[in-house]
Amino acid sequence: MNLPTWITVSRLLAVPLLLVLLQAPSPSQRWWAAGIFLLAAGTDWLDGYLARKLNQVTDLGKFLDPLVDKLLVLAPLLMLVELNQVPAWGVFLIVAREITIAGWRVNPAMQGGAVPGANWWGKAKTVVQIAAIALLIAPLPPIWARPTQLLFWLAVALTLGSGLVYLMASPQPSTPVPDDM
Repeated sequence: MNLPTWITVSRLLAVPLLLVLLQAPSPSQRWWAAGIFLLAAGTDWLDGYLARKLNQVTDLGKFLDPLVDKLLVLAPLLMLVELNQVPAWGVFLIVAREITIAGWRVNPAMQGGAVPGANWWGKAKTVVQIAAIALLIAPLPPIWARPTQLLFWLAVALTLGSGLVYLMASPQPSTPVPDDM
C-alpha cells in the first residue's frame, strides 16, 4: 500500500472511534468527536492530492476512497439519529442517494462504461455535509440549533440534487432496437 492509501485507511479508523465517542456523549466527547471527524474529513482531500501528485493512483485507492468517505459521513449521521438530533428520514434520503450512485458507478451496463468524475454539485454536497455534521456533533449553545438544522437540510437537498445531476450527466445505457419484419 502506498501513502495515499494509508491515509484513506486512517480515515476509516476514525469511524469506529466516532461511533464510540457518540454512543452516550459527554460535551468533552462531543468536542473530541467533532475534531476527529473534521481531521478525518480533511484527509479526503489530502489522499487524493497526494495520489495525483505522487502518481500513486491505484485501483485499491479508487475503490476505498469513496467507500470510506460514505462510512465517515453515514456513521455519525446514524448516531445523530439515535441522539434525536436529526430525523431518520432525512438521513435515509442521504443513504438512498449514496447507495444509488454507488450502484450506478459499479454497474457498467448502467453508465455505459464511463464513470463521470466529481462535479461542482458533488463537491458542494461534501463540504455542506461535513460542516453540518461537525456542527451537529459539537455541543454548541442552543442559539446554534436552528442554523445547524438548516445546514443539515441544505446538505440533504444538495445530496439529492447532486445525485440527480450525476445521473443526468451519465451516459445512458443503449437499448437494442427490435428488428421489425
